[in-house]
Amino acid sequence: MDGGRGTTGRSSVGALADVMNSFEYRQERIVGGAPTLQKMNRTTTVKQGSIERKWYVVDAAGIPVGRLAGQVAQVLRGKNKPTFAYNADVGDFVIIINASKVVLTGNKRDELIYWHSGWPDGLKNVSRGKLLDEDPVKLVEKAVWGMTPKTKLGKELFKKLKVYAGPDHPHAAQTPEPLDVRKEKK
Repeated sequence: MDGGRGTTGRSSVGALADVMNSFEYRQERIVGGAPTLQKMNRTTTVKQGSIERKWYVVDAAGIPVGRLAGQVAQVLRGKNKPTFAYNADVGDFVIIINASKVVLTGNKRDELIYWHSGWPDGLKNVSRGKLLDEDPVKLVEKAVWGMTPKTKLGKELFKKLKVYAGPDHPHAAQTPEPLDVRKEKK
């Protein structure tokens, strides 16, 4: 018997050592000297207590509803922060003022918005123009809701949105920073 050394006369441990040594040799040649060990990057997760939330105020006068809703949804979700995580609520609070002065571009004033009341024969609809005239807060809220996730997390995000039809809001104590959502001209 050869003692489990195979046909070459070397042990499997010795063959593994040869492979590792050759790898280290290649590593030394590539790096140009001593073998270097690199630290692995750690994935950090966000803890709810460590999140710093800011308050932003957006003046919606003269801004198209879709552009407003898209950029506000990004801030609510926290995608503008380096600590963004898909599974955590890291977004900021957003106050939208002058919701009655938003703009509907193209033929969107005549487009219908549909929803269901939950009752039989409960399909409801209203044109965007009529909704803007009667309840602009609801129009902006529906647009932002359409751009947030439809999950428990999305409902939590949506609670941080405050919309007001006029220029006044009761959140002055939070000292909100202005957020510019206008299209930048190049």
